[in-house]
Amino acid sequence: MRMVSQPATEDLYPTRSSETTRVFDRSSPIVFGTAEQGPLDAPGLQHYDQTGYLAINDLLTSEELETYREELASLARDPKVKTDERTVVEAKSDEVRSIFDIHRSNEVFRSIANDSRIVGRAEQLLGSAVYIHQSRINYKPGFVGNEFSWHSDFETWHAEDGMPEPRAVSISISLTDNYSFNGPLMIMPGSHTRYVSCAGGTPEDNYKKSLIMQGAGTPDPGTLTEFADEYGIDVLEGPAGGAVMFDSNCMHASNGNVTPYPRSNIFIVYNSVENTCTEPFAAPRPRPEFVGSMDFTPAGSSLVGEG
Repeated sequence: MRMVSQPATEDLYPTRSSETTRVFDRSSPIVFGTAEQGPLDAPGLQHYDQTGYLAINDLLTSEELETYREELASLARDPKVKTDERTVVEAKSDEVRSIFDIHRSNEVFRSIANDSRIVGRAEQLLGSAVYIHQSRINYKPGFVGNEFSWHSDFETWHAEDGMPEPRAVSISISLTDNYSFNGPLMIMPGSHTRYVSCAGGTPEDNYKKSLIMQGAGTPDPGTLTEFADEYGIDVLEGPAGGAVMFDSNCMHASNGNVTPYPRSNIFIVYNSVENTCTEPFAAPRPRPEFVGSMDFTPAGSSLVGEG
């Protein structure tokens, strides 16, 4: 079901319109659902509300994990995949970094993206049906996996995709063990309660560079230092088969991987169907469909990926 974007609504989170960075309190809720709606219990919801993230242990079975790893390796070897516009390669090594739109292009990953174990949690956190705003598989191979600078995903999705409010949640499903030393996700817990309005504008076709190395939408070092001093930094280690769900406005990053141990994951973004994207708030035109979807079909529906 292909939807047409509507005119932009009021801009509650202005960004990239000034030469200076501004920080202000988030105006929208974080958790919309209740423990009674399940599957997350009250302590889990409270932790997410306070820190902006929660860990899920043993989300995948050993059989599922093996299936996804095999598919991951197969895609990385496919020369057609490497030349597809939805694939991002490392700037220096020419290794595959990410493959976008994976929930529509690949039947194996379509299944997990619409799995009730994940969709149910996203619906509970966001208080509504959800659709998939973005999906990808990420490779961070040993020795050559690059870092990703500190940023809030929502700032980019708001500026360049037209997402009105931070009523979205991401899940990172680990296909390899996440050690403290192989470039795991780092989050500033509690940072999701503040919004950083970044300085500068949005370059033409910014997505072509930002998918490789975050540029526009990156807070200045002074602001990041203040955030780190106030909130601290959690390094999210964990075994393969687990996952982390985190709020779209969390300040997060990952270091490069100079170890022999790869760090690969499935990454899916769920947005509330009550928060669908409009026109970009700080970019001349929307990013391509494979980066920011305008298909608002609820996740889990048999119609997902059609049309």
